[in-house]
Amino acid sequence: MITIQNVEYEHKSTLRNLLELYKYDFSEFDPEDVNENGLYDYKYLDHYWTEEGRHPFFIRVDGKLAGFVLVRMIGTNEHNQPIYSVAEFFVMKKYRKLGVGITASAEVFNRLRGIWKVAQFENNKPAQIFWKKAIERCTNNNFQEVRENEWMDLFKRFQTKLNRTGTGSTENTSGGRRG
Repeated sequence: MITIQNVEYEHKSTLRNLLELYKYDFSEFDPEDVNENGLYDYKYLDHYWTEEGRHPFFIRVDGKLAGFVLVRMIGTNEHNQPIYSVAEFFVMKKYRKLGVGITASAEVFNRLRGIWKVAQFENNKPAQIFWKKAIERCTNNNFQEVRENEWMDLFKRFQTKLNRTGTGSTENTSGGRRG
């Protein structure tokens, strides 16, 4: 069973450890180097417990840690709807290609209702393939793919909201701007 769990402050060190694995895994796409202690040292980690609008989640498979999702609210649109961004997303290699990432991302999108921007680096083709597939499934192919040079090279934009039955639904939106 794939579950999403809020990361409480007392588990920050566990998240820090997973972030090191993630940053190493991501190093083929990101030019960042390790520090003199041999660590990447994710500089925004503490912000997830000190700033409003940041949401850290563990991804678990059958109760075991399998990755994490870091989400931040980057603003609101003219209708005061929140705009969310997936800041970081990581599934350990042993859990990839098993539907873990798709299930985890759908759960996060449904927990946090609003407009979503999911960015990928231009050179990260695996991420582009994954997010296209995950968002197509979550939105029934109802999203926009946009280039925005000021932030990331490529992102997908869509909206999650409650429908009449109280369950999540998605729709395409062009509203919103970076916050």
